[in-house]
Amino acid sequence: MAARFIVEADGGSRGNPGPAGYGAVVRDGDTGQIVAEAAEFIGHATNNVAEYKGLIAGLKAARELDPDASVDVRMDSKLVVEQMSGRWKIKHPDMQPLAAEARTVLPRGRVTYTWIPRERNKDADRLANEAMDAGKAGRQWEPRPKAAAVAVDEPPLETAAPKAGWAAPADLGTPTTFVLLRHGETPLTPEKRFSGSGGSDPELSEKGRWQAERAAEALAARGSVQAVVASPMRRTRQTAETVAARLGLEVRYEDGLREVDFGDWEGLTFAEVQERHPDDLAAWLGSAKAKPTGSSESFTTLTHRAGVARDKIIARYAGKTVLVVSHVSPIKTLVRLALGAPPDSMYRMELAAASICAVQYYADGNASLRLLNDTSHLR
Repeated sequence: MAARFIVEADGGSRGNPGPAGYGAVVRDGDTGQIVAEAAEFIGHATNNVAEYKGLIAGLKAARELDPDASVDVRMDSKLVVEQMSGRWKIKHPDMQPLAAEARTVLPRGRVTYTWIPRERNKDADRLANEAMDAGKAGRQWEPRPKAAAVAVDEPPLETAAPKAGWAAPADLGTPTTFVLLRHGETPLTPEKRFSGSGGSDPELSEKGRWQAERAAEALAARGSVQAVVASPMRRTRQTAETVAARLGLEVRYEDGLREVDFGDWEGLTFAEVQERHPDDLAAWLGSAKAKPTGSSESFTTLTHRAGVARDKIIARYAGKTVLVVSHVSPIKTLVRLALGAPPDSMYRMELAAASICAVQYYADGNASLRLLNDTSHLR
């Protein structure tokens, strides 16, 4: 079933025209939970231009979560609401191409527009101001890490409330649980060679297939998984399909869960990269924004797409337990984001082939790490 979202959007200009920015949030249409945020400093522009850009960003964020979704747009701009509803003509030349772009994001029959008072649009207004503040400081807006509640000693796949001290209000409902399964071994895994999305896309080795079967047995015994989502790469497809067959479930593929592209490092060991590309390796280890030699992806890029994938899965499977089959870097990234930990924390995590982690996501945006690098099913 296609999702239903609420998009709240706003834009502002300090000077009109002047330094401008927009903000938008996407909410689950049933729970009201925020599932995506967007904001940007757009330079010198008018309020109306910023408002339209906020609308476009909100619609695109909703489409990225589910391209078949229906969307109720809510804005405190009477002008944008009336123009996009077709009741007012769009005369200003700056507005016409923006309105035309907004109409192309989703089919017109799946988008409605509602005016709301400013006090009911506080989240989008806050993001727009954050974007303008960031622009004033000479940078672009970046999302703040979500708050995290850590309870690694709890049973891994139970949907229990957080411990006292992190207690969530009763009306938050059942959390969404991600059971994060790293794929089984490939021929490159025991040799510790870089194996990302830009390499040979290896298949599981004989041991890797055995690991996938053991994971399937363990997850079937627990009996709580209700959906399976996986990276589309060969090793994750093979792992996911083995488990899904045992559980009697279909696999849904999500490109945002694929491994990072390691560029010229694909197939090399750490020592070989250190010998051939020492400066690039040092930069990569020192900054999440640095990219492997010849790659277009940094860990910052990965963080964005993994976060989008996470939000899409939460929106589609709210309150359910989802098996997410992915790779070292995306899984570590999701764990890091759940903890609100800095990027370099990824280098301090061990994640064995076919290991299991578990994270729960609550309706107020909090996350709780329940399990990390469990390999008990492989013994």
